[in-house]
This record gives sequence, structure tokens and C-alpha cells, in this order.
Amino acid sequence: MKEDKNMEEVILESATELFLKKGFAATSTTEIARHAGCNQALVHYYYRTKDKLFEAIFENKIKKFVQSLLVGFDEGLTFEERLAYKIGSHFDMLAENPKLPVLLFSEISTNPQRLELFKEALKDRPQKVLSSLNVDLQREIAKGNVRQMTVYDLILDIISLNIIMFLMETPFKAITKMSEEDYKDLLERRKEENITLILNGIKP
Repeated sequence: MKEDKNMEEVILESATELFLKKGFAATSTTEIARHAGCNQALVHYYYRTKDKLFEAIFENKIKKFVQSLLVGFDEGLTFEERLAYKIGSHFDMLAENPKLPVLLFSEISTNPQRLELFKEALKDRPQKVLSSLNVDLQREIAKGNVRQMTVYDLILDIISLNIIMFLMETPFKAITKMSEEDYKDLLERRKEENITLILNGIKP
């Protein structure tokens, strides 16, 4: 049973790596099986179809994407400190899964039915993120510490600023001829820059 469980995980990890690297359409179950070191029948045994396998990965990654904005923190921190922590946590999740934004946007654009999977995987998580953040935001606005804005503006600022470097990684490195090492350094600076930009941008 343990071996079966391990192979199931190996197949999932192999498929994740290949989907992120090549995309859904360009990856075959034969290639996934070869990468996992098993036969194609085992891939179908555990996940039935390539779509089901992708859905398992898609759901897992989507949950991580949203969970990064629901991170716990010390309630003794100030609003700005808690917000900075959320922004940094979200950026770190993207840095650990740099190909994820491209894959998600590509699949949702080319396969609109994936949007239903997206909604099903998220369930009420987006509402939890927005509700939690909005309570803090409205409190700070009432105190005069934050300018008038909606929670939607704030969450879009966070996601858009954090995600752009991962969506633009390939063309950016090609245009600038930046080395992998320099790009990693740039990413780390961008995290801090994004935090600074957002915190400065919410001030009255």
C-alpha cells in the first residue's frame, strides 16, 4: 500500500513538473509515465485521464495561491506589518511556483471550462480572504491611517504587482539578457519593493 501511495505521489509530482514546464496540451500521459518511472497503465489507474490528473494539480495549486493570502500572523502586529506579511507570503508562494501563473492563465484562456474547476477548488476561500482583509482595512480607514479605497483595489494591487514578474519572466530575461542569478536577486528586491509600493500607496 505504501508503494502504491508513493507511486501515486511520484506520478502527480512528475505531471506537475511537466505541465508547468510544457503546458497541458504539449504533455502526454506517456511522457508523464516515463518521467515517473512507471507504465502508462498506472497513470490511468490512479487518475483515469490526463484531464483528471491536471485537475488534481490545478486544485492543489489554486488552493496554495489563495492560502498564501490567508496566512496566520501575530495579532499584536500593526495593520501595515500584517499586510506586509501577507504580500511577502503571496510573493514567496509564487517564487516557489514561478511557472504557475502562466499555466493558470493559459488554461483558463484556452479552456474556459477550467474556470468552473477554478471556482469549485476555491469554494469560499476568496470570501474569507476579502472578509478578513476588509475588516482590518475599514478599521484603519476609520482611524485615518489609510486612504479611502475598497478591499478589491487592495487585493488587486497585491496580486498584480506580485504576479507580473512571473508572467513576464521569459520575455524579460530575453530582452534584458539577465542571468538566472541576477534575476533571482531582482525577484528578492521586487518583493520588498512591492511591499513598499503598496504600503505607501494606501497612505492618506
